[in-house]
Amino acid sequence: MEKLFEPHLIEFPKIKDPRGNLSFAEGGQQLPFEIERVYWTYDIPSWRERHGRALRTCAEVIIATSGQCTVSVDNGNGIPREFTLNRSNQGLYIPPMTWRSISGFVTGSTCITIASKLYDEADYIRDYQQFKSSLSDELR
Repeated sequence: MEKLFEPHLIEFPKIKDPRGNLSFAEGGQQLPFEIERVYWTYDIPSWRERHGRALRTCAEVIIATSGQCTVSVDNGNGIPREFTLNRSNQGLYIPPMTWRSISGFVTGSTCITIASKLYDEADYIRDYQQFKSSLSDELR
């Protein structure tokens, strides 16, 4: 299957700027989309899951800028794949209509999420069963 339709790691140049400057990503050389939105996710207790949801039309890249976290992705087959992010020179590409959640934050961890679309409440699917139903509807 083509990489744009599968979650995968994207390699970035090592960030040498102590401020975590991501200007290399702004050029769009590694990202398969134009950047429309960027936001932070901060550490949460490691046993908690955060941001369990899918986006209908928005693609994302999640980058751990400090510490470590685990991102679980599921394309609807019920078999999640886990990616541990702990380096700012790798980002996880998440295509539209992929269920994802973030967990396992180490204390003090932060992630930056780069998105292909502006925030749109209607684009979010926050219930896994609704997500699976939406996938079935698309196949019909």
